[in-house]
Amino acid sequence: MSRYEAPLEDLNFIFEHLLDNERLVALPGFEDLSTELIGAILEEAGRFASGVLAPLNATGDREGVRWSDGEVATPEGFKEAYRQYVESGWNNVAVEKEYGGQGLPYAVSMAIGEIMMAANKSLVMCPGLTLGAIESLCAAASPEQKALYLPNLVSGRWSGTMNLTEPDAGSDVGALRCKAIEQADGSYRLHGQKIFISYGEHDLTENIVHLVLARTPDAPEGVKGISLFLVPKFLVNPDGSLGARNDVRCVSTEHKLGIHGSPTCVLAYGDREGATGYLVGEKNRGLQAMFVMMNMARLIVGLEGVALSERAYQQALDYARERIQGVDALSGEPVAIVRHPDVRRMLLSMKSQIEAMRALSLVIAQAQDLAQRHADPEVRRRNQAFVELLTPVFKAWATENGIRLTQLGVQIHGGMGFVEETGAAQHLRDAVIGVIYEGTTGIQAADLVGRKLARDGGAAFAALLRDMSDVAEELQRHRDLGDIGSGLAGGIASLRQAGEHILPLYRDDAQAALAVSVPFLMLAGTVAGAWQHGRGALAAARLIEARGEPGAFLKGKLVSARFYVAHVLVQALALAETVRCGAAPVAESADFLC
Repeated sequence: MSRYEAPLEDLNFIFEHLLDNERLVALPGFEDLSTELIGAILEEAGRFASGVLAPLNATGDREGVRWSDGEVATPEGFKEAYRQYVESGWNNVAVEKEYGGQGLPYAVSMAIGEIMMAANKSLVMCPGLTLGAIESLCAAASPEQKALYLPNLVSGRWSGTMNLTEPDAGSDVGALRCKAIEQADGSYRLHGQKIFISYGEHDLTENIVHLVLARTPDAPEGVKGISLFLVPKFLVNPDGSLGARNDVRCVSTEHKLGIHGSPTCVLAYGDREGATGYLVGEKNRGLQAMFVMMNMARLIVGLEGVALSERAYQQALDYARERIQGVDALSGEPVAIVRHPDVRRMLLSMKSQIEAMRALSLVIAQAQDLAQRHADPEVRRRNQAFVELLTPVFKAWATENGIRLTQLGVQIHGGMGFVEETGAAQHLRDAVIGVIYEGTTGIQAADLVGRKLARDGGAAFAALLRDMSDVAEELQRHRDLGDIGSGLAGGIASLRQAGEHILPLYRDDAQAALAVSVPFLMLAGTVAGAWQHGRGALAAARLIEARGEPGAFLKGKLVSARFYVAHVLVQALALAETVRCGAAPVAESADFLC
């Protein structure tokens, strides 16, 4: 398996030329930042990821986790790597300083997240889940709960989980049956079972803080009757020290297709007297509190698609440069397979889509920073609408691409890609879960069409199309980039037409709209990726003009943009046609599928 190297050149290019760094560092709390400092942080993250995390990726996959009598042991080396991770502060870079974090921009946190996940997704899932728990507690917990739990969560001494899924309540959260019974002292006793709980039990931290969705006895049915409870593995004394073991235990871990180094647990609450828990926020409003965690998790899961694709691309490129097979068509001499046109096509397909996804992830992250910190309420509102619109798009599009691109990595290896020893298959296996985590692609598409578009009548969508069109027009005016601009303009037209079709369709026939919602989402992601490539091409052209020569990286940016337009964006027309006429066959299938 080849060594992982963080894609620092592309990340720095995005921060310097596609993000508004001057605007970012001017936000309250970011005044001490600079482009140079961001670059230094990312360089150090890359060093840590390649030196500490990446060497454990394959060994953790082979060893897996070990369950014994309710306890879970992580793979060899994980505990030490986790200790170094939190001691270096990588676990809390975006947490507000008032809670003990470093208060860096969300955009910087996302870039660091990609680097760390590419190195070892299984391990960094643990601090990633903890970060989500921190976000939920910051948003909904009482001052006393924050004071008691946040310091150790932020430091990494404790970890956090989210507990939603039950055996009879998967994506239908409203069907969950876990019960919470109030006690005289104001605490609750929980009884029930949760499944698919990532890092629900492990040996990396001294305590685990479970955020659990459950119902009180008098709660209404459905999602309106769900409350959020904080249930620690070990009870916490008023002075912050650990007390007795709580009545929650891991009864098994799942045997999974991928991410073998991370435990996926079945947790039993209240097999004895009941697991002690504490209400977070208001009763029957738990889903709103948990949604803070889920929203952030969707972006992080989308980022996993980017990270694993990058890891697979680096390995496939190294292999293609080294593997001698076949002969050159002109000279007849044996050549490395990278000299074969179709291998280069596959590599460019990986490279161009990774760059599109990476840029979009950071653009969304910067919009999140602006939505949270900008002084102008209108700027905050516009950016929040942008984030909400593109979050389901990015999550689903990036994870779907993650499967396809890691599969291309296997194919470039040929038969050796199907052999576990090369490591290519692990990236594909690890990527598959992404389309299921935090809501399947269909759920993301339903959210996009049923909530994000319908809620404001397409106003945020129309603003996005205007931003895209501005870039297309600038490209078309450029003497060397008109082909990219024309392609982008065509993609925007397809997306606009699909949106004009699906908005009234959802109003008149929601089932028909949902039948084509996934093609619509994939269309939106594909065009958004082309938009970022267009912006990148303009920036690269300006730099080439200023320097007088392109250099390998900038030339690669232009080639990547042109490839994306010619090989990926052309799919927009077909996806738009599917949105227009694809609902009827799905409706007719009910006669023989249901």
